[in-house]
Formats: sequence, structure tokens, C-alpha cells
Amino acid sequence: MGKKNKKRGKEFKLGDTTPEGFNNPFAALLKGKEAAEPGPAPEEPGDPAPTEADPIAAGLGRSRKVVLQRERKRRKGHTAIVVSGVDLDPEQLDALARELRKGLGTSASVEGAEIVVQGDIAERVESWLKERGASKVIRGN
Repeated sequence: MGKKNKKRGKEFKLGDTTPEGFNNPFAALLKGKEAAEPGPAPEEPGDPAPTEADPIAAGLGRSRKVVLQRERKRRKGHTAIVVSGVDLDPEQLDALARELRKGLGTSASVEGAEIVVQGDIAERVESWLKERGASKVIRGN
């Protein structure tokens, strides 16, 4: 026994995809799905070509310890995190600062051999550096 449509007085069964008198916008999709034959499974891509190791991650792993210091001097009262002890070339240090900017959504710049990250986000910088391969990260003050 089916349910009764109160407005139109027509009966339909629960298994019907489009009961008479109802507009089902997905009916055409359901019909196409039943008629479509399952094709061959898409091929899995093989092993990707080996890529060179990331030089920035390698430089972070080479660093004995990376030190994070909270600093307010020379910053007009704003808090900044200074990342020092990273064993990278100036170009790679600039690329690391660029990745820090994108990864943390904040400003980061290179001053000499240090990276200055805007804001009091030492915890986030520490976890980000550890994810990137830094072996030892020390947070100061």
C-alpha cells in the first residue's frame, strides 16, 4: 500500500523516483545513471618521477638549533618573532620567509641572517618550522 498525496489524491509507492504529479529535477540524472554502463576504472598514475630534495627543508634539518625570540624593541611597540640560527643562503632565507608568509598568513621579512615574523605567534612559527624539518626549535622570552 502506498502513501496518498493529499492535494491530488494520487497514490505512489516509496520506490518510485518520480511519483505522478511531482516534479523531480533529478529524475533525468537518475535515468542516465541506470542506463550508463560502468566503464573501466581510471588508471592509477605510476610512481611520480623522483624530484630533488627541497633545499630549504634540508637547510632547516642541517641547522643545529633554530631560536625564536620575542622582540618589541625597534618595532614601535609591536611584537615580532625573530627566527635565527637557520643555516641557509640569503636567497633560500628569502624563500623561507616567503613560505612563512604564505603558511602563517602574516608578514615575514629577512634582516641580515634572521627572519622577522610580525605578531606574537611563536607557537605557530615553532610548529610550522618543525613540520618543515627543523630538528630543534627553542623559544626564548
